[in-house]
Amino acid sequence: MRVVKEAEERKNEILDAAEELFVTKGYDGTSTGDILDKVGIARGTLYYHFKSKEDILDALTERIGNAMFASAKRVADDKKIPVLERIIKCVACLKPRSDIGNEVIKQVHKPQNALMHQKMEKSILSGVIPIIGGLIEEGVSEGIFTTKYPLYAAEMLVSYSQTAFDDNFEQTEEETMLRIKAFIYHTEKILGVAEGSLEDKMIGMFS
Repeated sequence: MRVVKEAEERKNEILDAAEELFVTKGYDGTSTGDILDKVGIARGTLYYHFKSKEDILDALTERIGNAMFASAKRVADDKKIPVLERIIKCVACLKPRSDIGNEVIKQVHKPQNALMHQKMEKSILSGVIPIIGGLIEEGVSEGIFTTKYPLYAAEMLVSYSQTAFDDNFEQTEEETMLRIKAFIYHTEKILGVAEGSLEDKMIGMFS
């Protein structure tokens, strides 16, 4: 008997299969036929949900972004954690931790996927900046930070972190460490805290 599944359940099943295949075979090494075989569906069912393999990649990109936002929001809402630590953890949420996250990010950085890269960056900026901006405002009200422009401070931190720690950079360990130190230094300037006061707290987010 043919199994009929709800549209959202089937869509997630396709994404889960594609996710696993992209990790094990790579995006370029995975065909739509591979995805069909793994899920056990007809080609028409796949195309009902996704127009192409690129469309699947786009959906996975959105899913990773949503997971980042959800993680950042959980951290931001946890008032038991000091506000500075919440900001650091929120920025850390923007770095994919899973194999699939890294594989998708690698594909998004390819020249032919420039539009998708732009879309993902815009989504991250619009989703996370208000969260971190709210935390900076909280820190200002507590007398921890002295910036006059919390939302723009958040914009600079997020934009800087996305560029400075872009996996598309080819750099030595020494260059990476210099980027980390520069990021911490400029974060201190942006938030208006004493130089050196964030180094011990922030260095761990890059390990």
